[in-house]
Amino acid sequence: MSYSLAVDLGASSGRVMLGHVEKNHLKLDEVHRFDNQMVESSGQLCWDIEDLFQEIKRGIHKCKELEIRPVSIGIDSWAVDFVLLDENDELLTDAVTYRDPRTVGVMEEVDLLISKDQLYEKTGIQFLQFNTIYQLFALQKANPEVMKKAKSFLMIPDYLHFLLTGKKINEYTNATTTQLVNASTKEWDQEIIRTLGFNEEMFLAIQHPKTKLGGLRAELVQEFGFDMNVILPATHDTASAVLAIPEIGKTIYLSSGTWSLMGIENDRPICKPKAKAYNFTNEGGMDGRFRFLKNIMGLWMIQEVRRNYDDHYSFADLVEFSRHVKDFHSIVNVDDPRFLKPQQMVQEIQHYCRETNQQIPNTAGEVAKCIFDSLANSYLQTIDEIEEILETSFEQMNIIGGGSQNDLLNQLIADGTRKVVYAGPVEATAIGNLIAQFIALGVIRNLNEARSIVQHSFEVKKFVHS
Repeated sequence: MSYSLAVDLGASSGRVMLGHVEKNHLKLDEVHRFDNQMVESSGQLCWDIEDLFQEIKRGIHKCKELEIRPVSIGIDSWAVDFVLLDENDELLTDAVTYRDPRTVGVMEEVDLLISKDQLYEKTGIQFLQFNTIYQLFALQKANPEVMKKAKSFLMIPDYLHFLLTGKKINEYTNATTTQLVNASTKEWDQEIIRTLGFNEEMFLAIQHPKTKLGGLRAELVQEFGFDMNVILPATHDTASAVLAIPEIGKTIYLSSGTWSLMGIENDRPICKPKAKAYNFTNEGGMDGRFRFLKNIMGLWMIQEVRRNYDDHYSFADLVEFSRHVKDFHSIVNVDDPRFLKPQQMVQEIQHYCRETNQQIPNTAGEVAKCIFDSLANSYLQTIDEIEEILETSFEQMNIIGGGSQNDLLNQLIADGTRKVVYAGPVEATAIGNLIAQFIALGVIRNLNEARSIVQHSFEVKKFVHS
């Protein structure tokens, strides 16, 4: 039996998943799960990337304990964050998180050098204050000497793949989220890079999903007692998740987790003015596809609320509490920057409702219902925008990822859109990560076959408007 490993890193946890195809079914087993928390370093919020690598190695060791030797491994994570290496491949920077406030006000400074119209026409990427382009500009202002010394720009999965193999590349799907990749050429846009004064030589060759990087470093082979192919998945977690949509036909998708990402797959970027006005993005996908979508604040809000209540309630508790306050109807704008990294999420929601003359949520149930109703409201608006831009309508949508387990929210979407809503699979990102590896290895022929396999391998729930 041939096994592969998918390492899926999220903003709050990571997992190492073992997968194989047996009798036309994809089998998935979790071998290791671990926390991923932001830490403070030199006054900035950062990811402990060295600890993440140690956790990945622990997952590989657990495979050895199970007497399973995977033939390949691939790593995916969230987007936009990065590290810089010097000429000796040593870290010049911490892996600063996108939630760090260093980019506040930077977008406006970049606008003075290159207009939003020009930037969107070239890259097709949504304007978010934490995009890599603004992180790099903030770093250049604060530490220009670091940018001059940098020889390698590596996004989070790029760096972890480098630690595994010793090979440095920039993977395409994650690179597109930097707002520095030209949507037409699918290469680094040197004009943008030069205009902003970035060090051109630190940007590496862009490689696409399914690329085989080769085997592990010699010292890792010795440590594990076996070698593996390191194969690039779609390293942006949403790009991987979209591969696991169990639908070949026309559908809107919602990748639901810490962030909500809603859109469609397309064979070309859509950089028209209306797409820019509605702030949609054209992120890269596998096989030259584009993910035309909008980034929306997701279940981060309920995660923070749970933390504010000292983890006394489970997510299931908060969903159930919200069912019992049907008469509470306050709505917040989930994409208001105040909800990106507030000191206290519950208080921030209460402040917003007070400022907008709405009923203030006081109980855990009211706070949870406010979040779920607000997310559903944002989703409905985004669907309307997608259909307006594309001048077409959709009969159904697919919700994938951990958030697809929230039956309450799924029903709210079905009721609001009057569309058929399919929810699942839950582990879409790990599944999509494995799909890229399996295609590269010849285990699965193509994406259509992969989606057919997913369709009868994992539970998918159906919701219709009541």
